[in-house]
Amino acid sequence: MKYYAVIDTNVLVSALLSVHDDAATVLLVSKMLSGEIVPIYNSDIINEYGEVLNRRKFNFDKKLTEHLLSAVCRFGLFVERAETGVLLPDIKDLPFYEVVMEKRKSDDAYLVTGNVKHFPIEAFIVTPNEMLRIMQEK
Repeated sequence: MKYYAVIDTNVLVSALLSVHDDAATVLLVSKMLSGEIVPIYNSDIINEYGEVLNRRKFNFDKKLTEHLLSAVCRFGLFVERAETGVLLPDIKDLPFYEVVMEKRKSDDAYLVTGNVKHFPIEAFIVTPNEMLRIMQEK
C-alpha cells in the first residue's frame, strides 16, 4: 500500500541531523526513498527544501541534499495548491497545507510535521511517529 504525504521541511532536517537509524524521522524518510510513501510537493515546497537544507548552519553534505531533493522530484507527485483561505501562524507553512488539501480531493493524504501546532487540528496532520503508526496499522 502506498501513502501520499507532504513532508514538512523540519522532518527532513531532523532526519538528516539524527544519529539514530531508528528515529521516526529517519524511518519516515527511508520509507519515502523506498516508495512506501509518495511525497507530494510543489515548487514552493521544493524551493524551501533547497533553501533550508543548504543553510550553512546545518553543514549537510551537498550530494546528500541533492540526492534527497532529486528523489522527491523523481518519485513524488507534483500537486498544485488549493486556495484555502486558511491563516497559519507562519505563512511559509501555507504551501504544505494547501498542497495536502488539494491532494485530499482525490486521495487520502497526510501532512507530516514536527510542528503540528503550526497547523489546524486535523486527523491527517500528523507527526512522524503518528505516520509510522498509521502505516503499521493498515
